[in-house]
Amino acid sequence: MKIVTIIGARPQFIKAASVSRAVQDYNRTHSKRGIQEILVHTGQHYDYLMDKVFFEELGLRRCDHHLGAG
Repeated sequence: MKIVTIIGARPQFIKAASVSRAVQDYNRTHSKRGIQEILVHTGQHYDYLMDKVFFEELGLRRCDHHLGAG
């Protein structure tokens, strides 16, 4: 199964961190039927330093796609 998590603003980063942790936990216990999470950043209100803080502090992995919409 594939899911797409779309982030762009601060509240979405916080929600995405919870979803990503849940996907990782599921994949650890269900190795045969893992979930592939695709992380997409819209680039809304983009600021490299602010993004970096969210990714590091919330433990989010690097985005699969960055739309650069901001």
